[in-house]
Order: sequence, then C-alpha cells, then structure tokens
Amino acid sequence: MQNNVKSFYDMPDVQKNRWKIFVSVSLFTFMATLDGSIVNIALPTIAHSLDIPMNKSIWIVAVYMMSICTFLVLFGKIGDIVGKIKIFRIGTLVFLGGTFLAGFANSLETLIAARIIQALGASMTMSTNLGIITEIFTPQERGKALGFIGSVVSLGTITGPSLGGIIVHYLPWSYIFWLNIPFGLLMLFLGVKYLPKDISKTKSKVDFAGFFIYAAAIILFFGSMFMGQEIGFGTLFIQIPLALSLLFVIFFIKYEYGKSSPLIEFAIFKNKTVTVGLICAFIVFGANFFFAILMPFYLQTARGHSPSAAGFIMMAFPIVMVIAAPIAGSLVYKLGAGRLTMLGLGIITFVNFLLIFLKIDTNIVYFITLVALMGLGNALFQSPNNTTIMSSAEKRYLGVIGSLNALARNVGNIVGVTFATTILFTAMSFKAGEHISTYVKGEEELFIFGMHVTFIVSLVFMMMALVISCIRFKKR
Repeated sequence: MQNNVKSFYDMPDVQKNRWKIFVSVSLFTFMATLDGSIVNIALPTIAHSLDIPMNKSIWIVAVYMMSICTFLVLFGKIGDIVGKIKIFRIGTLVFLGGTFLAGFANSLETLIAARIIQALGASMTMSTNLGIITEIFTPQERGKALGFIGSVVSLGTITGPSLGGIIVHYLPWSYIFWLNIPFGLLMLFLGVKYLPKDISKTKSKVDFAGFFIYAAAIILFFGSMFMGQEIGFGTLFIQIPLALSLLFVIFFIKYEYGKSSPLIEFAIFKNKTVTVGLICAFIVFGANFFFAILMPFYLQTARGHSPSAAGFIMMAFPIVMVIAAPIAGSLVYKLGAGRLTMLGLGIITFVNFLLIFLKIDTNIVYFITLVALMGLGNALFQSPNNTTIMSSAEKRYLGVIGSLNALARNVGNIVGVTFATTILFTAMSFKAGEHISTYVKGEEELFIFGMHVTFIVSLVFMMMALVISCIRFKKR
C-alpha cells in the first residue's frame, strides 16, 4: 500500500475485498460482544463448578464489562494515532488469548484474570471497527455496512443468553469460551489476508494522565453499581465511591479542557447529530438489557420453560435483526436516516408499552411476536443511527467517535442490568411489604408486578429517546 494515497476508495484491491474485510471485522466484533452476555445464563453452572457463592459469580460478568468501558476511549485515541487496523489486529490476538485461558480457569481469580484479558482485546476491536468500516466503504454503501455491523453488535448482545442456555444444557460451561477459538482463528486468518495497512493516522499524543482519571471514574462508578445490587445503595460503602466517581468525572472534564491533545476532544460534542445519536444509543441499549435480563426469568422461572426452550424463543430477536438490519442500512441512502431511526424508536417504544401487560399465561405466539418486533425496531434504529453518527464525524476523530459509540452501548448495557434488577426487586419488595433480593418461588404474581413496573420505567426512557430524536431530525 502506498502511504501517499488519501483514501481507501482509491485502492482497487481494497474495494475489491471490502466485503471480505467487513466479514473479518464484523464477526470478531460479534464474538467480543457475545462474550459480554453469554456468560450470564451460565453463572449458576459456573458458580457450582468453581464452588463459589452466586453473589461473587456476578463479577465474572461485571469485570468484563467494566474493563471494556475503561479501555474503549484509550484505544480509540491510540487507533487514531497509530492506525485503527493495527489496533484491531492486536486486539483479536489478545481476545483469543484471554478466551483460551478462560476455558481452562479452575478458580474465580483465574477466570476473572482471563476475562480482563478478553476485555482488553475486545475494547481494541470495538473501539476501531466502526472507524475501519467508515473509511473503507463509500457513502453509498456505508449505510448498508454500518447497518450490518450494528446488527452484529446487537446480535452478540441478545444472542448471548439464548446461545449460552443451549450450550450449558448440552456441554460443560467451558465451551461457551472454547467455541470462539476456531471461529476466531478463521477471522484472524481473514484479517491477515485482507485487512490493508493503515493510511489514516493523526499526529497526536496519548493523554495517559487523563486516561487514569477517566479510568478511576469508570471503575468507582460501575464497581459501586454492581456492589449496590448485592448489598443495597443505602450504605456509605456504596454512596462514597459513587460520589467520588462524580468528582473524578468533573475533574476529568476540567483537566481535558486544558490539554492540547486530550483523551477526548470535547469539540466533538458540539456536533449535535453525534451527541444526540450517542444519547439515543445509550438509552436503546439500556432498554434492550431491561428486556434481556427480565425475559429469561419470565420464561424459565415464571412460566417454567427450560433454558434451551427459552433460548430458542428469544432467538426471534436476532433472527429478525439479521434480516432487517442490512435492509435498513441499504435504505439509509435512499430514504434518509431520520425516518428510519424514528420508525425504529417508535417500534421499540410500542413494544415496551405492550410488555407492561404481559401475564404468566400470555399466548406464547403473541410473546414471540413481541420479541421479533423488538428485533425489528432495533434493526431500523441502529443501522441509521450508526450511519448518522459516523458519517457526521471528521475523519481524524473516527477512532474516538467509534469508541464513544461503543462506550455508549456498553454503559447502556451496564446501566440496563443495574436498573432492571434494582427496580424489579424494589417493586417486589414494595408489593410484598418486606425486602426481596431474589425470585421468590411460588410467588409468580409478585415477579410479574415487579416486571410491569420495570417495563414502565423502560418505556419512559424510550419515550425520552423518541422525543430528543424527533427534535434532532426536525431541526436538520
């Protein structure tokens, strides 16, 4: 490759292999996202196998998500400086190494260490994937490509619990990690063969001091959120770290404004299209995790379905997304992102409204229809939203904005998990007149009440996203 070429559009070999490059990038992204949620349903099995209490097993998931959020922005910045493709390649190797080690873990400590390594690699790939796709595809095809990769991310998030339930039902829990290895090696081969050398780099420095301030804020905040689910949010042990995390955020913002080469260029947020797109992405992924966390309880515990049956039912979401997301992406250039984004948000909001009225004996075909509609709404929202965000970004900020997009998604996931469980158990406690922190056997109606309250809150958040998105596209 010639370094004096300004764009991948001018490289015939890159354009010839652009969809092979896409496959390499998107499938590894799917694996990294999948590993954030596939472990959830296997936690009881892992806890029993490693002889650890259930409350400690939660950290197997928490550490992975916290680590990704901590490193995303750093690697987005480094990707802009040294090259996004280079960082992506290194990330695939690191992720595969952590995945291999996770399957052999024989204690909570070794499994958590392996998950941190996984998360380090995942953050490298997640922070650079959208920037790579944006640079390689022309504006005419970019919507379709970003639509595909947006659906891949959602597929990984939503498919995780379903696929995890099926794997744990038939195989040892270690296979939820080891099944990634052959596919990861194939994707690694495709990346080596088809990914070009970077041509887009910036002359800048990495603000490591700013990164450590940012990391402290992330770790304190999400560590407190996960601990709060376990012991409650009314103690100083939780409230003090939460307050400190807020102080670190304020300090980080003031510190970054004084830097010539900050970790995050706050000028990015002057672009209202980017800012509103990130806010909407955060809300939608939070609402998705309300749905993803509560539905396994509803199907398995309340209705009595097996994990594998629940997994197959929930597969309606990713199946619809696989079909609808690329179609939505290809329509962006013809119909405009605004109409599609609004339609997607409207469908998700409507489904959240209908979920408020679910009962134990709700017709299963009707329920599967709701799951499928949720997948359709996400496909129609995420493809155009990703295209709007990335197409509005300056080329020199693609890595950082791609990482912020991934950060909004992952923070939404964590907040969704925390809020969903906190609201659920708070509502159940209010109804029962006593403190409840788990599902009460034989009290299905108590769970249904808590689930209804939780989806009411989710509906309010989705209505907020719908309103601010309306304002964004009306102004445009």
